[in-house]
Amino acid sequence: MTIGLAHAELMAVLAAVTDSQPRVMTVKGGEALPSGPFELGHRTLQSGLREWIQEQTGHPVGYLEQLYTFADRDRNNDILGGRTISISYLGLVREQAALGGGRPGWHGWYEYLPWEDMRNGRPDVLDDVVAQLGAWVEADRRDVFERRRSVDFLFGVDHAWNEDLALQRYELLYQAGLVSEAVQACRVNFGRPMFADHRRILATGIARLRAKIKYRPVVFEVMPENFTLLQLQKAVEALAGLSLHKQNFRRMIEQQDLIEETGGTSDDAPGRPAKIFRYRRAVLEERALSGSRLPISRN
Repeated sequence: MTIGLAHAELMAVLAAVTDSQPRVMTVKGGEALPSGPFELGHRTLQSGLREWIQEQTGHPVGYLEQLYTFADRDRNNDILGGRTISISYLGLVREQAALGGGRPGWHGWYEYLPWEDMRNGRPDVLDDVVAQLGAWVEADRRDVFERRRSVDFLFGVDHAWNEDLALQRYELLYQAGLVSEAVQACRVNFGRPMFADHRRILATGIARLRAKIKYRPVVFEVMPENFTLLQLQKAVEALAGLSLHKQNFRRMIEQQDLIEETGGTSDDAPGRPAKIFRYRRAVLEERALSGSRLPISRN
């Protein structure tokens, strides 16, 4: 749909967790998120988006919620021609092979935002990011205090790391010209770039999901029907980008009565066979209104 010189585009961040890794569905060989224009023939925005996802990826989509509407006047409009209004959605799925016509493929979140993965401690790339941001801080003496405060707070220099600030961290790198989406001839680029504003929208989806798993049991949308507690913990860790305290995690899961035993066991891992659980669908219905919290307890 075109309004004057503005184009309305629908875009999806489809997230999954596979083998304990957070994944995102992409098209164009990993360069873009599934997207397409909102057309008059679409009954609703969401139905229009589902049509584009089906056409471009062939992947089924269940859970879908509106994420954010991007309408910044100064972001990537030269690339797209005119002003673009991007209406984004967050979808949660279980990964399947994608056979659509848009060169679809699953890629790890942390290919695009490598500084966000703190599961094994601070990644080496984070030190490089902070060092480059330090040079940017010193480049403008008039604004050095505010810039330094932002870097220290967002990137955990003198503050605790806040996993929910994924979007703000990307935005600061954009402001500093350290991602190629901001400067085409970028001297230093961190993470794999994406077309136009797609990496920014991916960061928005990550931030939303990281916040949401703390008060709604949406992680079960990416889990298989049957799972062990370790698999559940690894999925939450993958999405949060954090290493969680095993006993605290299990205690809080049990206290909330979210899952039930199936009676089966798994011997995939060494040691004593692990009990297999499933999510209590009755709880999903009961908690949909009041919310339910999954624990993000750091080691």
